[in-house]
Amino acid sequence: MDIQKIMQIFDDTAYVRMGGSPEELKAAQYLAACCAEFGAEAKLEAFPVQMANIQEAKLLVDGQEIPCKGYLNAGSAEIEAPLYYLRGTDSYSLSLCKDKIVLVDGYLGHWVYQDLRENGALGFITYDGNVNYADHDIDQRELRAQVHQGNKIPGVNINAKDAVKLVENDAKTAKLILKQEEYEGQSHNVILDLPGQIDQWIVLTAHYDSTSLSQGAYDNMSGSVGILAVAEHFAKNPHRFGLRFVWCGSEERGLLGAKAYCQDHEEELSKVVLNINLDMIGCIMGKFITCVTAEEKLLHYITYMGSELGFPITGRQDVYSSDSTPFADKGIPAVSFARIAPQNTGTIHNSYDTKALMSGPQMAADMEFITAFTGRMANAVHCPVKREMPGNMKENLDYYLCRKRRPQ
Repeated sequence: MDIQKIMQIFDDTAYVRMGGSPEELKAAQYLAACCAEFGAEAKLEAFPVQMANIQEAKLLVDGQEIPCKGYLNAGSAEIEAPLYYLRGTDSYSLSLCKDKIVLVDGYLGHWVYQDLRENGALGFITYDGNVNYADHDIDQRELRAQVHQGNKIPGVNINAKDAVKLVENDAKTAKLILKQEEYEGQSHNVILDLPGQIDQWIVLTAHYDSTSLSQGAYDNMSGSVGILAVAEHFAKNPHRFGLRFVWCGSEERGLLGAKAYCQDHEEELSKVVLNINLDMIGCIMGKFITCVTAEEKLLHYITYMGSELGFPITGRQDVYSSDSTPFADKGIPAVSFARIAPQNTGTIHNSYDTKALMSGPQMAADMEFITAFTGRMANAVHCPVKREMPGNMKENLDYYLCRKRRPQ
C-alpha cells in the first residue's frame, strides 16, 4: 500500500462513526471494499449493542442552564438536589454523596460509579475538554451496561470550563433532566480470512469506530489501515499460519466488537496462537511502543527485533486498553502496537483527532515493521509464544475488567 492510498483512506473516512451508528456501518462497508480491491473477500458480522436517542438533556445549577449532553443508556429522570463536588474517594467524602447530584472529575469509571450508587447519589455530572482550549466541545458519553449492571443513575456531561465555574462559584443546587428512548441496535465486525498451510491462526485486530466528536484518524483508522496493509501483503505472499483480520466495531464503547467476536467464535479460539492488535500508529510525533499481554519473552523478542531492524521500540508487559484484551482474557497471547504522540502534539477522543495528526511516511514505516513481525510469526515452523497467560497478567486482566478492585 503506497502513501497516496494511505492518505486517501483518511480522507474517505473523515467523519464521526460512533459504534452502532449508520456512519460506522458505512465505514465497515468501505473497509470490506478496500479488501476487494486486492482480491480478498471480507464479510460483515453483526452483533447487538445498546442504543439510545436523547430526547431531552438539561442541567440547571442555581437557576442557570449549563450546556450539557445526557449520558446514553442512563435512563430517564428529573431530579433536583444539592450539588456536591467529589474531591476524593475516601469513605468520608463518598458518604457525603447521599441524596445529592455529584460532580465527578473527568471520566466516570466502573468503581467510581459503584461508589456513587452505593452511597446514595441521585445523579452525576462529569466533564471533559480543556480549560485552555478555545472550543466548548462536549463529548457524548454513555453509561455502559457492564458499569450500571441494571442499576441506573442519570447523568450528564459538561465542558471543563463550566465545571471550573461551578466549583469556583460554590454552586449549591442542581436540577437534572434526562429523557431518552433506549433500544437494541447493531454494530459490525469486518472479518477477512487468509488461510495458511496449517489450521492454526493468528488474528490481527484494529477498531474502526470513533467517539462522538472525533473523525478518529489517529484513533483508530490508522490501525485499521495498518492491518489492511498487512492483509494486502499476505494476500499476495505465502504464509504457514492462517491469518484472520478483524476490524472491530464499537471498541470505544467498551471493546464490544472484540468481546462479541470472542464470544461468537469461542469454539475456534483453541486454534488461535496469537493476537496482534494495532491501536494508533503513524502519527507525526511520538514513539513506537508495544504492550504484551503474554509471557515476557515476547516483549524481549519484539524489542530485539526492533533493534535488529533499526526501528526503535519501547514496551511493557501489561494489559492494553484495546481489542487485544478480550483475546488475552481467553488465554490467547496478545500484543498491541501503537505510536504514542505527546499530548501537546496529538490528542484523541476529541475534535482534534483528524488527518492533520498523521504522517504518510511514518504510517508506511510503522506498517513495514508490523508486516515484518507478522511475517516472522506467520511463517514460523512452530509459534514460539507460550499459549499460557502468566499469573501477573491474569491478575491485571481481573483489575482491568473490573472483576477485582485494585488496591489503593
